[in-house]
Amino acid sequence: MRVVYSGHVQGVGFRYTVKSVATGFDVTGTIRNLPGGAVELIAEGAQAELEAFRQAIRESGLDYFIRDEDVSWVEPRGEFRGFEIVS
Repeated sequence: MRVVYSGHVQGVGFRYTVKSVATGFDVTGTIRNLPGGAVELIAEGAQAELEAFRQAIRESGLDYFIRDEDVSWVEPRGEFRGFEIVS
């Protein structure tokens, strides 16, 4: 799953909160800031787990900062070991 979040999502602890939320789910992936102020989440796992993870991100208090989320589904590549913040 790839999600690009836009809104006031940089400089508010967004990536750190998402990493914290990820510990409660069986998902792997990365989250990073994009040029232009958006944040990109790439996560792998079972689809139901990914949907629950996405909902938990909104419920963690980040919903207030998110104006839009562009979600796309791609085949997992199994390239992640854990969940990391990348630059």
